[in-house]
Amino acid sequence: MIPAATPRAPFKRLALVWSAGGFALTCALASGMNLAAQGIARHDSRAPVTYDAGKFVLDDRANQAIFSGGVIVNQADLRITSDRMLVNFTQAGQLEIQRITATGGVVVTRGEERASGDNAVYDFNRRIITMAGNVRLRRGADTLNGGRLTIDLDSGVSTVDGSASGGGSAAPGAPAGRGRVTGSFNVPQNRD
Repeated sequence: MIPAATPRAPFKRLALVWSAGGFALTCALASGMNLAAQGIARHDSRAPVTYDAGKFVLDDRANQAIFSGGVIVNQADLRITSDRMLVNFTQAGQLEIQRITATGGVVVTRGEERASGDNAVYDFNRRIITMAGNVRLRRGADTLNGGRLTIDLDSGVSTVDGSASGGGSAAPGAPAGRGRVTGSFNVPQNRD
């Protein structure tokens, strides 16, 4: 087990708000998602971290560990899986994780919520998870797709951008050179 480091001031950036355990603003408008569900943003980032991998390489001089081969990292009820993870740490009396960089088929799950993308960075000091590249967020039948997802674990506020680099291809009818955030939400059906 490698304990998490002490948090610092959170990174604040608002685009599409997903708070109070879910897509709160959009859900309030669409009335489709259960706001009582536990979301990734409500995760206890101070809990111990466990890991499982096919291969482990430790570089003490660089304060890095490289996991590969179906990597699984658990912290409380949060799970991150990927093909490869680079873990940066400090050694001030005990090992303290500073950052996890996951690449290749990254999936972050907590409860009914699942986020997937090409890569992710979990910054333990800032208590922020950033996913980029083909980001897909699912809770039940509700979906949200974009280029980059940023989850602030302190504030519970998350941001979804249309493209990971701020540019990219546009959806039909959208302004040229801008990625888009897309998705769908279920709405209550009137029962007569």
